Amino acid sequence: MQSVFKELEDWNAELRAQFPIITASPELAYLDSAATAQKPRAVLDAVRTYLTTANANAGRGSYPWANRTTALVAQARERVAAFLGDPAPDRSAVHFVSGASEGLRTVARDWLTEHLTAGDEIIVPFADHQANAQPWLEAQRLLAAQGVRVTVREMPYQASSHDYDPARLAELVGERTAFVAATHVHHVYGGDLNVHRIRQAVGPSVPICLDAAQSVGHLPVDVGTLDVDFVVFSGHKAMALPGIGAIWARNTRGPEFAPGGWAGTPNTSGIVSLVAALDWLDAAAPARIERWTVALAARLTDGLRRLPGYELLGCQLSLAVDSPVQQRHGIVSFRRHGTSANDLGFVLSTHGFLVRADSHCQARAGEQEDSVRVSLHVYNTPEEIDRLLGVLDAL
Repeated sequence: MQSVFKELEDWNAELRAQFPIITASPELAYLDSAATAQKPRAVLDAVRTYLTTANANAGRGSYPWANRTTALVAQARERVAAFLGDPAPDRSAVHFVSGASEGLRTVARDWLTEHLTAGDEIIVPFADHQANAQPWLEAQRLLAAQGVRVTVREMPYQASSHDYDPARLAELVGERTAFVAATHVHHVYGGDLNVHRIRQAVGPSVPICLDAAQSVGHLPVDVGTLDVDFVVFSGHKAMALPGIGAIWARNTRGPEFAPGGWAGTPNTSGIVSLVAALDWLDAAAPARIERWTVALAARLTDGLRRLPGYELLGCQLSLAVDSPVQQRHGIVSFRRHGTSANDLGFVLSTHGFLVRADSHCQARAGEQEDSVRVSLHVYNTPEEIDRLLGVLDAL
């Protein structure tokens, strides 16, 4: 991992300098990027330029500003598809939503309820984020109110790694399995949940909806190889403004996806920010971002495992820097024995470390006890990790 830091040191310094909020407060270490990522100057400038030169409603006028905004929204859909490596954009679709939570709920209410029939079964990950559990239960309730009974089955997990269990999942799948919800990167453990194994387990015809809130903007996401049917993500976790997100729909398994109801005014400034963020991320190179944040997380887990009194969550085989198993993708959660997570988070904030300390919106089968979560991005440094370990060791 040291070689990664040496190789990408100049790259990191150049990118870090592009975040005004980071450079304005060098005494602080922002370690909460899984909650929301900071915004590079290019994103802020793109939004300012749009709002001061061409702000108008999309699809509501024929004057130049309105036409430009209408074209901008259409081009933004193409940009999202390209960023996700869409191999067949002529068949797929991109729809803008406020974020991943709304996106997953939209898929549940406007597509899944139309796709299921009585006796169907769906598989849901109840040890992931609530946003990837509650919408599917809501769909079940809506269908039940119409007299359509569907069964919700729990996604099985491996106890040691907290990854999905593809062997047990394959045993759950039957003729009435009609839908599977999954997560790309776990928001507490930081593990890539190996979505390709889900497709192998469920077969070629079952639709899969992927919560990519913690992967888009953090590592390469290629729908051409993932072979899922929906990818849903939040812009604010991918360096865009809050209040924008996207649903990518493959439209080859089940009915074509289209959000219901009247669309209303799109979040045009959010869409502008998302395009600028995707351009910035492409220039930075998602593969490099992944290498950097994985190396930072490994440095943190390797240091924490040596400190007495701390419990690291997730796979215990991945803690060492030289671990042969999958490392965490920039997310590390832990507890300190005898200290509440909230108190530990407060103490860390007094030392300039901005972390999250709570239950992290876990669904019903997730961690039942609060923890501290450190989540990393391109603007974080090995020196910040070392300072954090020093403070934790001194407590």
